[in-house]
Order: sequence, then C-alpha cells, then structure tokens
Amino acid sequence: MTSPMEIYQLLPKTNCKICGEATCMAFAVKLLRREGKVEECTPLLDTKYENNLKKLNEIFSEIEGAEETGLIVHDELCFGCGNCVVACPVNVANDPYGVGIGKGPTNEKVILKVVNKTVVPFNIETCRRFGKGGILCDACIVTCPSKAIEFV
Repeated sequence: MTSPMEIYQLLPKTNCKICGEATCMAFAVKLLRREGKVEECTPLLDTKYENNLKKLNEIFSEIEGAEETGLIVHDELCFGCGNCVVACPVNVANDPYGVGIGKGPTNEKVILKVVNKTVVPFNIETCRRFGKGGILCDACIVTCPSKAIEFV
C-alpha cells in the first residue's frame, strides 16, 4: 500500500499552495484519500518533474478501480482459495449457515465471494471499513496467501 510519504517524495516539495493545500504533505494525503487529482499540482507539469509525474500517474492508475472502502482485489494474484470469504466478519454475520461454518455463501448479503476462481466484492457498503469512522478490519488481507487483497 502506498503511503503519504511515498507520494510526498514525488511532489515538488515547494509548499506553493497552488493546489489549495497548505503543504505538499497535506496534498499527498488529499491524493491518497482520492479527494484531489495529481494535475492540481501545476508545478509537477514542469519538465524537471516529468519522471515524478509519470510515477504518480502509475500509482494512481493502479488504485483507480478501488471500491469506496479502498478495497482492491488483484485478479492476477488471486487464485480463488476463499480464505478471505470465510474470514470476513461481515460475511460470517450475514451468512451464519454458509460462510459462518466455513462453506460457500448461501445468500447475497456477503461482501466477498469467489466467482470464476477469483474473489469479487459485493455489497461493499456493508464492509466494516466503509465510510467515515470505519473499523480498520483487515481479516480479508491477513488471510490471503497471495496478497491479492489490498486497501488503499
């Protein structure tokens, strides 16, 4: 997962306030929260920051498809083991006779399920990490042997 410091290191570090933030660090945090766009930092458009701009665009293109909770399932890494499906506390609570006893989902209330050998998010709004004040649950991440799930 990309940190604000990694983003900050790629910014001009001039604290020029053109982006609307007081500091480049504040802008880095804003970018990670997906509350701003890289292009708002106009000094980055200068040719001397060309490589940094390219790296930033690569970072943000990777997280572009994240769900509202910041959940990304990397299809190329996921092999559909289902560990995350049975580890998710919301899945267990919403499907006690399926996921709750280690089987596949028996209803449509689950957040994660395996479809065509890949984990797919559903009902993401019920994820414990959803919204402001969300619980920093990471049950799906820590049980994934291939590190295919990420929160950004």
